[in-house]
Amino acid sequence: MIRTAAAFVLLLLAGCGTAGSESEGTRTANGFPRAHRPVAPTVSGGYSTEATRDRLREAQEVMRLAEIEPGMTVADIGAGEGYYTIRLAQRVGKQGRVLAQDIVPAYRDRLAERVARERLDNVSVKLGDPADPKLPDRSFDRIFLVHMYHEIGEPYEFLWRMRPALRPHGIVVVVDADRPTGDRGTPPALLDCEMNAVGYTRILREKMPEPGTYLATYVASGPRPAPEEIKGCVPAAS
Repeated sequence: MIRTAAAFVLLLLAGCGTAGSESEGTRTANGFPRAHRPVAPTVSGGYSTEATRDRLREAQEVMRLAEIEPGMTVADIGAGEGYYTIRLAQRVGKQGRVLAQDIVPAYRDRLAERVARERLDNVSVKLGDPADPKLPDRSFDRIFLVHMYHEIGEPYEFLWRMRPALRPHGIVVVVDADRPTGDRGTPPALLDCEMNAVGYTRILREKMPEPGTYLATYVASGPRPAPEEIKGCVPAAS
């Protein structure tokens, strides 16, 4: 069973703090805090070769830790070439559903072609928005953000708009590298801080087979804050 964390969640984390007084330009047009850290560009639809990832049993370990079961409904956000989409579809089975989403039209189109070619009738593919995954409310048992969190330009708005899509007891699954966002990773303390700011509580963190990579899972807890109530996080100076 996924382990639960202590009820008391620190919003001022080691290695990460919430922003103090705000100056002009620190909020988006929609009232959310801007990211106080670099945002990595999207450079590829694939994190590594599928053969390499399978040799490390990456997907199998992630799905085990996320407790993916037949019949679940799962979202794969930033699906790219579909490494997780294909394997999640196999794991949830014919009674389950996978929604694969990407914000790059070319990636979305190539993945849709692959899904059709492999006849994955339990998968749908759609185009998202950089600040809004555009997921239907109360629809997903798991939402996957794999090697893409560091590419989210407006993390607070993105996480805020994503939150209603979780079913009761639904879980967000993040996989990323433990390095600065500008180097295509997300320090775990910064991830915790940004997730906490929007009302998510971490319940698990585990190292992954690939060195320097980790998995963290989160649940929505308490009321969803209003955009103006959200305080941005500032990474610790290196």
